[in-house]
Amino acid sequence: MPLTPAALVALLFLALPAAAATLRLESGVESLSFDSDELLRHPEATEIEIATDPAYRQSRRYRAVPLASLLSRLAPPEDSALETVALDGYAAQIPLRAILGTGAGEGSRAWIAVEPAGAPWPPMPGKAAGTGPFYIVWERPEAGGIPTKYWTYQLAMLRYVASPTARWPMMEPDPGLPGSHPARRGLAVFIAQCLPCHRINGGGTAMLGPDLNRPMSPVEYFQPASLRRYLRDPASIRHWPDQKMPGFTEEQLPERDMESLIAYLAQMAAQRP
Repeated sequence: MPLTPAALVALLFLALPAAAATLRLESGVESLSFDSDELLRHPEATEIEIATDPAYRQSRRYRAVPLASLLSRLAPPEDSALETVALDGYAAQIPLRAILGTGAGEGSRAWIAVEPAGAPWPPMPGKAAGTGPFYIVWERPEAGGIPTKYWTYQLAMLRYVASPTARWPMMEPDPGLPGSHPARRGLAVFIAQCLPCHRINGGGTAMLGPDLNRPMSPVEYFQPASLRRYLRDPASIRHWPDQKMPGFTEEQLPERDMESLIAYLAQMAAQRP
């Protein structure tokens, strides 16, 4: 039986080799590009095992390159952080000391896991896609206090940027607050846990979630107990088909951090521009 035109097109597509993905590293002045095939052949590429992968919720093995080795190809500007940008607009700000101050000893170590072009990784639980083409994974994250927000999957770009408060001064609490005010500590919690998905007062680059102070703050439309419950388990408060926000466990967001974060959100609502 002769093949239909649609079947011929499908066969032709299957016969084509899968294209290598590209990862960019930018400094604002210079940029470099790495494709997945190149990284899989990198002299420092090796097989690693991640005991507890937060995206897959189980142990996973990857072929990966040390992130510090990749960054060594393009020196960071002074006082910069690393912004990791995903395909869906997720954008985490990782302090460079968390990456460059680690090694093969007992501390945390960051890697770029690389998905082979012809062997895609499986979908994540409850999602339609996997973590490829690139995924920042960490060995011994507990040793360096690495939050799960620093595990950027579906990674598309790495770029050196100024610190979040230097880029977006509108996210800082009132400088007149005492140094012991919980909102000051809450700012650090917000940057690590919320800024990868949200903006505040327009500050930030992430595109996944709404601004958390414009036009209103969550502390203004949630009762205190409901806000705490929402942070732990968003689906227990409201649910919609495209819901993306995960809940924060006690390990990910200890009670003290939650208190500081809520204090920060309340302070930003009080000083809204």
